[in-house]
Amino acid sequence: MSNPSTDIQRFSTLKGLGYEFRRGDLLRLALTHRSCGNPNNERLEFLGDGVLNMVVAELLFHARPDVPEGDLSRLRARIVRERTLAEVARSLQLGDHVLLGPGELKSGGFLRDSILADALEAVIGAVFLDGGFDAARELVERLMTARIQALPDAEALKDPKTRLQELLQARAFKLPEYQVIDESGADHDRTFTVVCRVEILDEPIQATSTSRRKAEQAAAQRAIETISHRESE
Repeated sequence: MSNPSTDIQRFSTLKGLGYEFRRGDLLRLALTHRSCGNPNNERLEFLGDGVLNMVVAELLFHARPDVPEGDLSRLRARIVRERTLAEVARSLQLGDHVLLGPGELKSGGFLRDSILADALEAVIGAVFLDGGFDAARELVERLMTARIQALPDAEALKDPKTRLQELLQARAFKLPEYQVIDESGADHDRTFTVVCRVEILDEPIQATSTSRRKAEQAAAQRAIETISHRESE
């Protein structure tokens, strides 16, 4: 890694951030992972998370005027999730500037989604303290507007188990039942086989995956496809 002060100077003017820090100590703190000891960016991360959620909620409120509260929450969750934040951080080359302890540095922590997402939230919190809410809001809007505009309909973001449940409720059928029928493999490499029983189907639907939750979701998706195919015949 390069010299920390050089990293901070480069990041403060990095294309895409669109913000010049007046207090370099805030930016340095935002980029300091807990593996470096105290002080670190965890408190700024907490602050930035709150700012991010509020601004994204406002942007969605105006962008989707006819969408109910539950769907707005689902859309916001897609924007503020770790994976999306890490993608934004990578677009800013944030991993080149995060300050890590020797262990995290050696293990490639600057590539990890969780570290990148936390650092981005901390930077948002630092901008809030350095320039106020308007500056932080403008930053979030620059970083997230295109992603918000690219979001699919909220219905498409529902997980298969939720969609299957709603499908059955709309047809006045009983809710599906899930059962693990097999677990195999070592503790670090287990697989789960699940069956999903649906009143409308003659045979249970089976799926296998690396966790019970994933297996249940896969079985629910197959059940939806089976029902859709049957109804289209």
